[in-house]
Amino acid sequence: MLGTIVNCATIVCGSLIGSVLKKGIPERYKETLIQGMGLAAIALGLNSALSNMPKSEFPVLFIASLALGGLIGEMLNLDSLFQKGLSKISVGNLSEGLSTAILLFCVGTLSILGPMQSALQGDNTFLYTNAMLDLVTSMVFAANYGFGIAFAAVVLFFWQGFFYCFAHLIAGFVTGALLTELSIVGGILIFCSGLGILGIKKIRTVNYLPALLVPAAYIGILQLLK
Repeated sequence: MLGTIVNCATIVCGSLIGSVLKKGIPERYKETLIQGMGLAAIALGLNSALSNMPKSEFPVLFIASLALGGLIGEMLNLDSLFQKGLSKISVGNLSEGLSTAILLFCVGTLSILGPMQSALQGDNTFLYTNAMLDLVTSMVFAANYGFGIAFAAVVLFFWQGFFYCFAHLIAGFVTGALLTELSIVGGILIFCSGLGILGIKKIRTVNYLPALLVPAAYIGILQLLK
């Protein structure tokens, strides 16, 4: 879980730096940093999706996954439930910042696919990339809300730890085809997150998280039928 530990450490460091600098970071610099992170998310998402599309054995599965997963997410109203849950763990002005920070740190597809990729392939690329994004994000948030933003690192550790352990449990059922489909859907969700960070289009990415389960269910059923 080295990648997860590094990711959590960068949030703590970023929160410390941001809280020390506090209002010393001009607004235009904060905006530039956030925009840079948005552009990075878009580039990473596009690369993940487009580089894996030619490898896909099911060319339209990602479309069905997004459609079906999005509908399930909307029916369950996951985005609203998630944000209501976060609002209960903090109070005052910090609540708003901490809720948003946890949402950004945990809901991003990097924080789901990253620990799974680390567990299954020993590849921490997604987690190290996520760490850099979270370092800058936590600095900006802590400059506005204080060091309390560092609490998000605790939530992130258990969140990523769950997916890391879960990946080990299902390792025998994970195929190259499934990882390809997850990378395509996940890349699209990362791209959507980038659009939201840049303020281009606010997409309720949380509601699309069930889309990551559709390829697993479809490929699992095909394996059972063989």
